[in-house]
Amino acid sequence: MSIPADQVKQLRQETGAGILACREALEETKGDIEKAASLLRKQGLIKAGMRSERATHDGVLDLYSHGEGRVGVMVEVNCETDFVARTPEFREFAHEMALQIAGAAPSWVDIDDVPEAVLQERRDKIREEASAEKKQKQVIDKIVEGRMRKFFEDSCLLEQAYIRDDSKSVKDLLNETIAKTGENITIRRFVRWTVGEEAE
Repeated sequence: MSIPADQVKQLRQETGAGILACREALEETKGDIEKAASLLRKQGLIKAGMRSERATHDGVLDLYSHGEGRVGVMVEVNCETDFVARTPEFREFAHEMALQIAGAAPSWVDIDDVPEAVLQERRDKIREEASAEKKQKQVIDKIVEGRMRKFFEDSCLLEQAYIRDDSKSVKDLLNETIAKTGENITIRRFVRWTVGEEAE
């Protein structure tokens, strides 16, 4: 099947994948752009997973001030090389993370960063609330699981819905950027300040 150049160009703009990868995906999906984009995303996730163990010692600090200086964010995003750290795709991702943190106010980068004491306290509280509602034990376990998932989606940066497109998570955006740059990328740490808040 012959794929028109404008379709390849459209898919490339949507996904950031290479021309050859876009053409092959369109050929495989018989010219269906939506299916081709989905295929490329899956391939990107696989590649991102393969890169996840590679060390990230380079990168940038992105600083962002919001609401006429009422909210400030500093985030460190790391990659493998200085070359990628200077690319527009990487810089844009780092800035998007600063915007995400300013707008969605996560407390941690990932689920693994949440202290065990916080997790236990949260689970205990949910169990108490469900028990007070006279729920059965097997139902309580499902309630705990569901509410903990919601807690992670609210408080962990990588689990949050991306503020510009809530059909994807921040983790999805990270994996797309890894696929585009060809390097492992990690969000190392961040700080978010609000004027007048108590210092910890």
